[in-house]
Amino acid sequence: HPPPVATSKKEQDRLLRGRPDQPQNPKVLRIAIIGAPNAGKSTLSNQLLGRKVFPVSQKVHTTRCKARGVVTHEDTQLIILDTPGLTSPFKAKRHKLEEAMLTDPWDSMKHADLVLVLVDVSDHWTRNSLSKEVLKCLSQFPQIPSVLVLNKVDLLKNKFILLELVTELTEGIVNGKKLEVSSAFKDNSSSSAKSAVQITQASPPGKGDNTLDNSSDMRASESHLVTEEAQRPKHYGPRDLKNMKGWPFFQEIFMLAALRGEEVDTLKRYLLLQAKPGAWEFHSGVLTSQSPQEICNNIIREKILEYLPLEVPYGVIQVTEMWEEGPSGELLIAQKLLVPRKSHMTMLIGRGGKVISRIVQEAGQDLMNVFLCDVRLRLQVEVKS
Repeated sequence: HPPPVATSKKEQDRLLRGRPDQPQNPKVLRIAIIGAPNAGKSTLSNQLLGRKVFPVSQKVHTTRCKARGVVTHEDTQLIILDTPGLTSPFKAKRHKLEEAMLTDPWDSMKHADLVLVLVDVSDHWTRNSLSKEVLKCLSQFPQIPSVLVLNKVDLLKNKFILLELVTELTEGIVNGKKLEVSSAFKDNSSSSAKSAVQITQASPPGKGDNTLDNSSDMRASESHLVTEEAQRPKHYGPRDLKNMKGWPFFQEIFMLAALRGEEVDTLKRYLLLQAKPGAWEFHSGVLTSQSPQEICNNIIREKILEYLPLEVPYGVIQVTEMWEEGPSGELLIAQKLLVPRKSHMTMLIGRGGKVISRIVQEAGQDLMNVFLCDVRLRLQVEVKS
């Protein structure tokens, strides 16, 4: 079971600053998860961690900064760099996003040993090609192995679409081999996220005829295609990227439904197998690099994003007024929510206080799951004077 997050900043700082409890032969893997805003990066990070420490909402740009998640399993540590969605300077300006939203994904890439590119296959506007920002990111760091993760496959009525998407998003090449994609649907498959694609990899020209059949489950242990060293990606210029829709240097493809947790274990096993010998960065008691207060702010903010329309939530300022342990060991949190207009206050409170009490209830429940203790949360809404 993943450890809870410490409820006091002092205790969390002590864990973060303390020396990691290194096992005898430690292994480590730093993973950057990149993708368009709302592809499900934070949901996938939370599923891999086994606890919800990153905010998730239907609105774009819920993740505002890069934070780390830590999975410690036996002698292996996975460090997950949950990054803001890759966005362009133009969109950043429109959403009044901080400068960090543009630089953080790039910083995460600099530290990564592996990059997961997440694509939301349920979004028919964006699923047929990787965004220019994602392609730019991959081409700037061609030396980092990359894996394509198709997310939200449970929302696809027609699974045959996956066959087209795989071909388009990989330019027809995975791990240095040409794809020949055929359907391999399992009848009465209980899991909607079973990868419904059978991929036969024809060997590169002049390497003989041996074909490698990597069929439907893409299990972590079997899905290593260790036959050839994938041809090294070259550095693409802006002109090359203009005409590209996919990336021909992915080493693997995974298909999953992060929200339901389907096939996430398959991906997790694969990631654990990719770890290389190296010292742990964090104590095994650490689940995230965020402070308890940051997690709390993010979770409350997530609910505000969820229940308020359009741009309204982006103007709410959170002020923590109380954070202390109650007489029975419960965590007492009081926060003031400052809004720019009276109309926003009315919306946030809701008729008969319905909206604010729903936010309190849901955020309180999430916080209990993070800290594994009782949480008493109080929220007060005021117009900024």
